[in-house]
This record gives sequence, C-alpha cells and structure tokens, in this order.
Amino acid sequence: MSEIHDDDNDIPMLSGSALEALKEFYADRDAKEKELENLKAKKNTGDILSMDTFTENWNDSQFWYSQETADIFARELLAKCDNNSRIAVISAPSAFVQLKNIIASTSMSADKIPEIYLLEFDERFSIFPEFVFYDYKFPLKLPPSMKGTIDHIICDPPFLSEDCQTKAALTARWLCKPSGAAQSQHTTDPASRVIVCTGERMNSLVNKLYGPLGIHTTTFEPVHAKGLSNEFYCYANFECDNWKWKD
Repeated sequence: MSEIHDDDNDIPMLSGSALEALKEFYADRDAKEKELENLKAKKNTGDILSMDTFTENWNDSQFWYSQETADIFARELLAKCDNNSRIAVISAPSAFVQLKNIIASTSMSADKIPEIYLLEFDERFSIFPEFVFYDYKFPLKLPPSMKGTIDHIICDPPFLSEDCQTKAALTARWLCKPSGAAQSQHTTDPASRVIVCTGERMNSLVNKLYGPLGIHTTTFEPVHAKGLSNEFYCYANFECDNWKWKD
C-alpha cells in the first residue's frame, strides 16, 4: 500500500485576525472604487468632495495636505481671480479638490470663477474635466495653448530629487505669463503668482530654479494629513496674510 501524503498540511493558513484584516482591505478598496464611479457619474453637480475617496499611493509619493493647508493654498490661488484668470495645479490634487469645494460651497458668481487645470499623473483624477495628464519626466508635453497663459500656479513636485525638481520647475516657468526681464527684486505684483511646496532640503535648489520668477522661502509650513518625516517648506513669489518671506 502506497504512503498517503496530506498535501493540505503544506498549504499556509491565515489566522482569523489576518483573514478579517484582508476582508477589510478588499472591502475598503471596493468601496473606494464605487465612490470613484459615483463621483464620475455626477462630477458636475457641485457636490463637496473629499480626498478620502482617493487613497494615497506612497509608491507614487502621494501625500495629501491637511484640510487647513489645502484650504490656505486654494484661497491664495483664488485671490484676485476672475473668469479671465487661469489657475494651474501641478501634482497637488488635494489643493485642486479644495479649490472645487470652495467654488461649490461659496456659490461664486460666474464672473469670479477662473479656468482651472489639474496637471496630474494619477489618472483617477481624470474624472474631472480640469484634468490634464502630466508626467514630470516630460515637462513640456502639455497643450501648447497653455504656454505663457497661467495667472496662478501651485507646484508640488512628487519626488525630492534634483531631476524631478528641475523638470517641474521647467513646467511652471513654461506656464507662467511673460514678465520681461528676470525679477531680481521683491515684487508684490508678479506676472504670475507661483507657489511651490516641497521638502526643506530642496531649499537652495528651489530658490535657484525659480529665482527668475521672484520666488523666496516663506514663513508658512505646509502640513500633510498623515504627517511626514521630511520637513516641508512653502515658497512663493508674493507675500500675503498667510505668509511672509523669510529673507
């Protein structure tokens, strides 16, 4: 009689708690996918949006701003805008979502609502009509009609590398309205308002890359919803109630 092997003993078994955690993971994933589908179906209704619908992907270096930080950035982007203004949000979808929420919740009149572009790699955000696919590796692969036409810009390069920072800066400078000679003095009225949000260790590089736009390190410290070990700075070429220049 041949020996009988119980192959079932070789199959790894998950504990009850592990199985429960796995079920919760898949349930949460399915719920998020359903939320996205529902959002896509009613994207033009003016409903208040939540970044909870969009799970952060840390492999893509996605870290959403806290509600307060997103609100500050969105309000500064909207300041002094009208329906002839253009806003570009580069790799900062939580600021973009808050822009839409402010416009929806304050019932802004049509003559005050600017044209908004979300330049973003994550195609989950393509459910929004403002979405423009953007890969920082190809910094100028954008609609030619956008060149030199943007009034207000926020840029949050996804990676703390010189390559990523340099290419994102190239995008921002390409989008900015022409201002003639490079700005070497502080100015309260730049041709295009520019905000950059990135790590503290990029400080010298950011000031170099955006120097022609009048960028300076500010006193405002951005906060992320789930916290980050890296200290982040806000850079801008204008001062406002929310920040002043450090230098």
